Amino acid sequence: MAPQENEADPSTSSGPSDSSSAPPSSPNWNALRRYLLDNKIDSALWFTRVFTIISSILYLLPFFSPMFSYNCYKRVLISSAATSALRLHQRLPRFQFSREYFGLLFAEDSCHYLLYSVMFVNSQPVTIILIPVALFALLHTVSFTKKLLDILGSGGILNMTLVRSARKAIEKVELHQQGILRFIACTEIMLMPAVILMTLSGQVGIVIPFVYYRFLGFRYSSRRNPYCRLLFAELRRSVEQMTGHQRCPGFVRTFVLKFNAFIANLAPPVVQAPTQAAAS
Repeated sequence: MAPQENEADPSTSSGPSDSSSAPPSSPNWNALRRYLLDNKIDSALWFTRVFTIISSILYLLPFFSPMFSYNCYKRVLISSAATSALRLHQRLPRFQFSREYFGLLFAEDSCHYLLYSVMFVNSQPVTIILIPVALFALLHTVSFTKKLLDILGSGGILNMTLVRSARKAIEKVELHQQGILRFIACTEIMLMPAVILMTLSGQVGIVIPFVYYRFLGFRYSSRRNPYCRLLFAELRRSVEQMTGHQRCPGFVRTFVLKFNAFIANLAPPVVQAPTQAAAS
């Protein structure tokens, strides 16, 4: 898969006359097409994630009608659900009506976001709901796009400029990957009170807070993504430090510590990921 196999070795060139007569390199479209056909599920995942990103951008742009923005909102969640379903098809064994199979199913991050997408697909458009699915789509898209660029190579001034710009953008996203994952986890946590307010205002159904609570529990106990769990621990330590200040009133300290303990008791048990499991 390495693109270097298709490039000429400069040490084997016979002279300046050969290099001047050699035709300019062109993008390796045939190799790219073969790779996409040989990796059909990964290619379909890439297309659905790109569609998620494009629909999210179109939703944020204020140039379109409310109906168009609402349709973009639904497309983001539908394409996210399709991505999660494809990912589950890729990761899980053949369906079995057994406790072990459902245990594997609900342990997958893709199952969590399939539930998330279905949960909010018919709700009123709220921008914060799209943040996790759009950022996850971005993170997974850049890694596959990097492979495609390596296979495609470069040719011509325009192609070289586009490829160079794309690689720089990918490097920036990869550089801030941990920060993006922490921001996603923070959004997941902050959505819980937002969902309660949305229920009181009639934007979502009355059952959604209970379903979202289960989703948040799944994210807390995720085997491959510990950031939600880490953010909860950091928030708890920050609250304990604030209540430990000498200027904090006693009744406030007591209430906050009891509420903190109550939230800690709601935390689901965490199952460690097996060592051979690959990160999703």
